[in-house]
This record gives sequence, structure tokens and C-alpha cells, in this order.
Amino acid sequence: MIEPAVVLDGLVIRYGGTVAVDGLSLAAPRGSVTAVLGPNGAGKTSTVETCEGYRTPAEGTVSVLGLDPHRDARALRPRIGVMLQGGGVPPGGRALESLRLAAALYAHPLDPQALAERVGVDRMGHTPYRRMSGGEQQRLKLALALIGRPELVFLDEPTAGLDPQARLSTWDLVRELRADGVSVVLTTHLMDEAEQLADHVVIVDAGRVVAAGSPAELTRHGAENTLRFNGPKRLDVAALRGALPEGCEVTEDSPGSYRVVGPMDPQLLATVTAWCAAHGVMPDRLAVERRTLEDVFLELTGRTPR
Repeated sequence: MIEPAVVLDGLVIRYGGTVAVDGLSLAAPRGSVTAVLGPNGAGKTSTVETCEGYRTPAEGTVSVLGLDPHRDARALRPRIGVMLQGGGVPPGGRALESLRLAAALYAHPLDPQALAERVGVDRMGHTPYRRMSGGEQQRLKLALALIGRPELVFLDEPTAGLDPQARLSTWDLVRELRADGVSVVLTTHLMDEAEQLADHVVIVDAGRVVAAGSPAELTRHGAENTLRFNGPKRLDVAALRGALPEGCEVTEDSPGSYRVVGPMDPQLLATVTAWCAAHGVMPDRLAVERRTLEDVFLELTGRTPR
């Protein structure tokens, strides 16, 4: 079996008397995108910075590409890319000169000009980093994380502050990395980003893993037996219920908004649409309901702001 890109076992991180990460264990598969989600203060950034070698764990073991981030730092650093949440770029550095400087540190870097064009910072000209917009700074930091052709890249909030076009472009770039066999570990507060990009999701709260799995696995249970559709107000829900298999329920949750609960299968869906057709009803927004990753996140971590 191929060893995961990242393996954490019983990780504990303390700041004085405060335990930020409390016995956390996870594995990030190789060649895939792993999203680490959690409320503010859950320990995400501390965990990722430990994987990058910036922090030393109080307890537990950390393996990154089969190496210890501290003991084997010299061997590991050329193989990983890091996009920090803040800093990491000289304030007076310009986009292309920063990329060329970083490229000079690697044996086989990407072409700085081509990478600058790919992430959209080639037009920054003589603008120093400190005078770039937040989105421009994010794109440059992403490029710097990729310049060395990493086997594994850590992205901390990679699309924070980006406009919709730049955000979608970043998503495409992450997908390209995965297609090229690069392992990606990202933290994000954007649930749709995790659903779109991640093969594997780890939800962290109070320094511990509270759920892990693919987006489909995490959202599969809880709403799979519910069908919703819109139509005219005050449909005869009793008549529709009578046409369905025993045990099904039909309710009008709000005027013109209907919910069918029962063992959801193609036959039930066909029965509902046939009943609507027979009664001259065009069902609008008909869909088998499913939970979103945000629903799961809030169920596990609560709805109170941190």
C-alpha cells in the first residue's frame, strides 16, 4: 500500500498552559486533495504549521512524505510547497522578482514567467508586495508555493480575499495539481470550496478530529429519504399521499413548497411526477434533498460564533 502523504498520530500542541491540539490523528492520502475544516481556534493552522516544520509537537508523531518535519527538514523542504495564511513574502518584493528568487533555490523549478501568467500576477509590474491588493497577494503566495514543483503542497485559506474569477481559477489550478499527482492539504472556511475540491475532508473542533471522510460520505445520511418540489398553493396532499407507497408522508411546509418523505427510489420519484402530470401540475425545483457539508459542519461544531 502507498503510504499517505501526511500521517499524524496523537498530535498534541500546547501554548503555555493552553492545549491547542489535543491528541489529533489523521491521514492525508497521496495524490489527492485533503481539506481540514474547523471553527476559528480549532487548531487547524497549528496542525498544518507542525506538518510544515514550523512548530514542534508536545506529544505525538508527525510523518510528511515519510519524513519527520524536524529531524528530516533538509530532505523534506525541497519536496513540499507552503502557502502561509500571512507573511512569507518580502514586503518590497515584486511579483516576478520574488518568483525568480524563489526559483533559484530549487533544482528544477517551474518557469517563473509562465507561472506568473497562470495565476494572474504577471501584470503586477513594479508593484511591491505591500501595495498589492489582498487578492493579488494571495495569488503571488500561491505561485511561490508551487514554483519548486512540490510533491505535496499546504494551502492555508488559499482563496481568502479573491474575487469570483480568481477563486475559480485557483480551484482549477488545485484540480490540475491533483491530476499531476501532487498531494494537496488545504484549510478553508468555505464549505463549497471543500465540497468542490476535496477527496477527503477532516473536520476538527477543539483540537480533535470529530469527523472524516469524503464529502459524499459525510453528507450521505440524514436527508436521503426526502423529496422536495414547488408548485401551486394548497395541492391535495392527501390525494398525493394516497398514490404513494405505504409509510410515505406529504406536507406543504410553506405555501407552494412540498416535502415528500419515504423510501426514495426511482419508482417513488416517478409516482410523484406522474401524479403531478395527471393533475396538471408542473413541479418546480424538484430534487432529492441531501445535506450539504455546511449542514454537517454546523451539526458537529455548533452554530455559536467562535
